[in-house]
Amino acid sequence: MAAGHPHRLAFPALLLGNVALAFGPWLVRLADVGPVAIGFWRVTIALPFLFALAHLSGQRPHWPSRHVTVAILIAATFYVLDLAAWNAGILMTKLGNATLFGNTGSFVFAVYGLWLAHRRPSAQQAIALALAAGGAALLMGGSYELSPKNFAGDILTLVAGLLYGGYLIFVERARGSLKPLPLLLLATLFGMPMLLMISLGLGEQIWPSNWTPLIIFALSSQVLGQGLLVYSIGTFPPLVVGLALLTQPAISALIGWFAYREALTWTDAIGALGIAAALVIVRVPARGLRKPADTPS
Repeated sequence: MAAGHPHRLAFPALLLGNVALAFGPWLVRLADVGPVAIGFWRVTIALPFLFALAHLSGQRPHWPSRHVTVAILIAATFYVLDLAAWNAGILMTKLGNATLFGNTGSFVFAVYGLWLAHRRPSAQQAIALALAAGGAALLMGGSYELSPKNFAGDILTLVAGLLYGGYLIFVERARGSLKPLPLLLLATLFGMPMLLMISLGLGEQIWPSNWTPLIIFALSSQVLGQGLLVYSIGTFPPLVVGLALLTQPAISALIGWFAYREALTWTDAIGALGIAAALVIVRVPARGLRKPADTPS
């Protein structure tokens, strides 16, 4: 594959991954086990599917070098804490608040990308960041609410968003040396016992009576969503991935309208357009792609 010419479906794959991830909060609310147990089943159900996909795609699972393994273990720890905090927060605040605060990791990862490049954002990148931030704020403006009722959930989802930024950073570090499916498989494997121990320690209900939301959650968020996200981290720089993550609030607004009849307003439309414009700006003219030589294909 020539430098600067990734697969033509790479960017649609990034967006599709975010669509799958955007359904996560709704499925968390439909599950009938504890919030941390939801995360445990998410990774546990997904594990055999990830293993099968890795073999079918020729991405043979294997133990990487020590420093890569440590990076994945740290990423898994951030991910476990993110899932525990976010799933609990989703049940304690409005769906819009949870989605907005949970996506603060998008900005953490985007800023990390600029720091990694050892440069300040260009005028083009600064405009894209401003549009994305403004778009996300407008999109969730109708749902955004800081109140005593939602305060604990808001804090939990905000902390989860920051932890997710840490997860993305260490995945990016490991992705330069490892293909996406073996990386995600190891992170999932490391996360399973951590989530189970936390859930047991909190005395949560672990065994579900309704498996459907958990199975859909595992396949959509962990296999499809995280699989495509980890792949995209090896193809695009953090700025593009971080801004693409902000498409999730737009999709969440549509889910809220469909599932809970939450009203969509003109500010939602403007916010979605702002995020779309930001994605166009960061991809033109250089399209913000990594050189394929920097990452395993």
